[in-house]
Amino acid sequence: MAGEVSGKAILMVEDNADNADLATWMLEDADYDVTVAPTAEAGLALLNENSYAIILMDISLPGMDGKDAIRAIRDDPRIQEMPIIALTAHAVLNERDAIMASGANCIVTKPIDEDLLLLKLEEMIPS
Repeated sequence: MAGEVSGKAILMVEDNADNADLATWMLEDADYDVTVAPTAEAGLALLNENSYAIILMDISLPGMDGKDAIRAIRDDPRIQEMPIIALTAHAVLNERDAIMASGANCIVTKPIDEDLLLLKLEEMIPS
């Protein structure tokens, strides 16, 4: 990871352009700086090049899924402590357990509740 970490820098890994646009507009309205990666692999590459305060990770992704990407982040000593919010439409109990077991700090279900997401960001990003 290079450079200074801004408390407002968010990496969002989301393959659905409409979901990414909607969440980006919501977060930019709250003064966050959002970088979007369309795949887990692209997100992991960005983490090697840039610094972020937090990651928003979609779980259902093409190629490597979000749970595998979270595990890869947790295995990397340089970024393993970075907070990760999992974003998913799959709210069933066994899937929630698997997401949390992969290393996510919390889960926000889709469609995203803006107030809940902003609250989680405030709780999880060090000031």
